[in-house]
Amino acid sequence: MTANPKLRVSLVQTDLIWHDPAANLEQLAAQIAPLAKQTDLVVLPEMFTSGFTVHPETVASDHSAVQWLLDQSARLGAAITGSVACKIEPETVDAEAPEAPGFVNRLLFVSPDGKVSHYDKVHLFRMGDEHQRYRAGKHKQIVHYRGWRLQLTICYDLRFPVFCRNQNNYDVMICVANWPKSRRHHWRTLLHARAIENQAYVVGVNRVGVDGNHLQYSGDSMLIDPLGEALIDEPGKWVKTATLSHDQLQGYRQRFPAWKDADSFYLETI
Repeated sequence: MTANPKLRVSLVQTDLIWHDPAANLEQLAAQIAPLAKQTDLVVLPEMFTSGFTVHPETVASDHSAVQWLLDQSARLGAAITGSVACKIEPETVDAEAPEAPGFVNRLLFVSPDGKVSHYDKVHLFRMGDEHQRYRAGKHKQIVHYRGWRLQLTICYDLRFPVFCRNQNNYDVMICVANWPKSRRHHWRTLLHARAIENQAYVVGVNRVGVDGNHLQYSGDSMLIDPLGEALIDEPGKWVKTATLSHDQLQGYRQRFPAWKDADSFYLETI
């Protein structure tokens, strides 16, 4: 499929209401309402219905989140993506590991035609006990949308360059996060690095505010072009849109074809 020459991407940098899915969905709906017919893709933060939590049993709501995303996508005429704590149906639980938690940190991607794709977070943040409360995903996920190839990642995934490595199979890397202010330098540096080394656009969407564990978040959401230059980078609470150019992306890769000298490898997650 030929890619649309332009892709308008909207980032939603917002506070999240702790463990209150209904309130979060209400405020997000109001924030993105002006984007109707004005964008192609809306990116929400990690666990946008609750804030990052290690108590998924109190907030997990895959079906209601999917329906909300379907409704918003249809209304906006755009794809929408963000992660939620999701309970796995019993038949999908690994019979070889029945003691493993029945929840995943799932990044949902919903397009206006009603197609729903998802990515389950592979790298679980052990310093916050995420690995004790969620099951790790097993696979990378690259979504094809309007001819663009979008790699889906969540927060801690950003620290692993092999997992994020572009093997000429994506144009944009999306990373949704609840990344604390205390490590904001790491977040900002890694977003720039992933864009430069992979010669791809990188969309990083983080939250602001303070969560129920008293962790502070500074946002630092950014949209970075393949040369490592930020097209969006502002403090505060906001919804901002930038336009990605497929011609500029391919032109840069042709003028500076570092990808031709990249090391080949096979990635297997365990």
